[in-house]
Amino acid sequence: MSRLVLLVVAFAVAMAAHAFAQPIGDPAAGRRLSEAWCSECHAITRSPSGAPRQGPDFIDVAKRLSTTTLSLNVFLRSNHDNMPNFILQRGEADDIVAYIMSLKE
Repeated sequence: MSRLVLLVVAFAVAMAAHAFAQPIGDPAAGRRLSEAWCSECHAITRSPSGAPRQGPDFIDVAKRLSTTTLSLNVFLRSNHDNMPNFILQRGEADDIVAYIMSLKE
């Protein structure tokens, strides 16, 4: 009986690890959302055009060692004094996070 329990636990752990490894969000949709909502204050592409922006470039955010899917999700769902308080649906935040993470080299 203990072998069966170990097998079930191992299967559950493997499935959980697989679920966490799945990419979240759609980078293309995240780029479109970023163009609409973020580009006024942030350079959102690898080749930004125009004057420097008030907020950090998305490519610089992506390159930070501290930038992870989790850290970006937490950041996007937190209030900030120097940013508009957009109310993002979970899927929208996931898409923006996926887009920023796609800029990581």
